[in-house]
Amino acid sequence: MYVYAGFKIYDNLSAGISLNNPYGSAINWGKNWDGAGLVQDISLKAFSIQPTVSYRFLDRVSVGAGLMIMFGDFSLSRALVPAGKLEGLKVLENYVPGVTDFANKYKDTPAASATLSGNTTVKVGYNIGVMFDITKQFTVGVSYRSRVDMHVPEGNAELNYVNELEYKAMAEKVNPILQSMGQDGITVPPLDKGTFDASLPLPSNLNIGLTYKANEKWLVSGEVQFVGWGAYDVLKIAFTEEVLAGGYNIDATKNYKNSRIYRLGTQFNATSRFDFRLGAYFDQSPVKEEYLNPETPSMNKWGITTGCTFRPLPNLGIDFAFTYVTGFGRNGSYTDDLSGAVFSGHYNATAYMPAIGLSYYFK
Repeated sequence: MYVYAGFKIYDNLSAGISLNNPYGSAINWGKNWDGAGLVQDISLKAFSIQPTVSYRFLDRVSVGAGLMIMFGDFSLSRALVPAGKLEGLKVLENYVPGVTDFANKYKDTPAASATLSGNTTVKVGYNIGVMFDITKQFTVGVSYRSRVDMHVPEGNAELNYVNELEYKAMAEKVNPILQSMGQDGITVPPLDKGTFDASLPLPSNLNIGLTYKANEKWLVSGEVQFVGWGAYDVLKIAFTEEVLAGGYNIDATKNYKNSRIYRLGTQFNATSRFDFRLGAYFDQSPVKEEYLNPETPSMNKWGITTGCTFRPLPNLGIDFAFTYVTGFGRNGSYTDDLSGAVFSGHYNATAYMPAIGLSYYFK
């Protein structure tokens, strides 16, 4: 999503404001899949309100700066008792009649899951940029957007049981026996009795671009984007004391690495009403192989883009665009921060993204 407005204050001084969501993702793996203990579904939305002012020097150099007012929300669902986890209870059938039927009931479905969700506080970052017209044909631009550390101060957890009364009744029967054998019980931590605190850094971005205007109709542009994902070294989710679930606090090592995105595109002004565009980009993954997991199944990606602008009126533009993205499949293993179990898999991704936009120029 992108909404913006810009206007001139003086001949060499301009201002603008935009609302967009530069970061965001959502993945739903389903409730019963093999990695449900790591993630069932996850959603992250980050929005930015960006007021910016720019000034043009000597008709060839423009400098701009502004703020980034960031806010958003976060949710994560995990199976607390994944499918099949209760199979080991069957050895207690002689002590607790009916426990085998109980375990079989949850052989293929999680007995209990938790959904963590919360809104972030408002955080402020900054952006600066410089654009230089080297000649009438060549223009170079550099921009920087700062890192912003998002914070969820009071997130909430919701517990979801298939049958809460049945589960708790069986836990009261089997837990004393399991504990006498030196094993953990099957009690589900009361995550919904308190709140949690979580932090997530949004990376800095340094963009360097060059545009070549071949003639009045052809424009070619290239860009390299340096993304400071190295700031994301750990995901921490800490519950308040009243939850009494210190063992469920998440302290997951991420150790992301800085990455780059390469872009190349061209625009052709076919007529006074039609502009056509074609482009491609290569997006490096910031996730190291040993930390690849279904929560962020990241991989290197190719993107092919095409689009056009139609102007039914001189001041009105309608943009149509389409992007095809394909991932370079990769294998990876991940050690669960809670259970210590190793989860391995092969990941791939494909995306088809249509887009439409409207713009109007006031004169």
